[in-house]
Amino acid sequence: MLCVVGTRPNFMKTMPVVAELKRRADRFEPVLVHTGQHYDANMSEIFLRELGGFTPKHMLGVGSGTHSEQTARVMERIEPILAREQPDVVLVPGDVNSTLAAALASAQLGLRVGHVEAGLRSFDRTMPEELNRVLTDQVSDLLFTHSPEARANLLVEGRPESAIHHVGNTMIDALAALRERIEAVEPRSRGLDPGEYLVVTLHRPSLVDGALLAEAVAELEALSDRLVIFFPVHPRTRARLERLGVDSNAERFRLVDPIGYTEFLGLVRAAAGVLTDSGGIQEETTYLGVPCFTLRSTTERPITVSEGTNVLLGLAPERIAEIPALLDSRPHRSEPPPLWDGRAAVRLVDVLARE
Repeated sequence: MLCVVGTRPNFMKTMPVVAELKRRADRFEPVLVHTGQHYDANMSEIFLRELGGFTPKHMLGVGSGTHSEQTARVMERIEPILAREQPDVVLVPGDVNSTLAAALASAQLGLRVGHVEAGLRSFDRTMPEELNRVLTDQVSDLLFTHSPEARANLLVEGRPESAIHHVGNTMIDALAALRERIEAVEPRSRGLDPGEYLVVTLHRPSLVDGALLAEAVAELEALSDRLVIFFPVHPRTRARLERLGVDSNAERFRLVDPIGYTEFLGLVRAAAGVLTDSGGIQEETTYLGVPCFTLRSTTERPITVSEGTNVLLGLAPERIAEIPALLDSRPHRSEPPPLWDGRAAVRLVDVLARE
């Protein structure tokens, strides 16, 4: 089983599967490939270390670049590995450039592809991630879904029902496995009082590459009178914030480098809420029961809105001002969605064992 990771969300989705494959060593041999799409230590190594210490057998080192450049480099570098390893199945998670590249290279070699987190759709083809999802599902033989609407999306697109396996959310497996360590995180070690701060993550080009980022910063600065803003900054976002002259040392508006998985989720768990444009964080906050405000017009994870804590604000930074009122009016949710129970990887590997 050749498992491909490339970015930090991939690690959380894949490491529980790798761990389960290792537990069944009489049947399976997992081989981990890291494309290096995220290559900064804070965005990569720390997550692999915290999620089980698995060492990739192959490091592709593709680095940064345009979407086409990254996709092409992954395909070029993974092809000889695929030809040499001849895996029974290539598992690709999520929707990043590495996902599509590995899936396409595998399919061209006649290898079976399993897509972890199949069938999610934002229906916004201007997002590279949406193209990656749709195309990966088209070349995959095994489609592992984690929410009910994913099956309907795949069937509409002509994928056979026999290929679709509703196993649950493997990313939640990682969170559940580390729950004790997450709950042990003390916000006051960062100078934060529980329930008195907002965790912020923003990185998508539609928000950070133009004028909207300055508007979002202005709204966050105004909101910091009510809530401390704790903002672990993605490297591409930091460069743009520096151009805007944002003060990273402000007492109530704190820009910090990316932090480890357990500390990040520990701080999320104790926060008043989260503002994000990430996909995975919408799910993590839903599992943890923390209010989430998503600065996007669409989400490929509608279950976080219908059953969770997530509010779509739209691509409208001015709506950040509504967060205090929304926090006051949000109902309490105590149960995560079905099959977000920490055993998705077990069910996924059960499917592989039957294949």
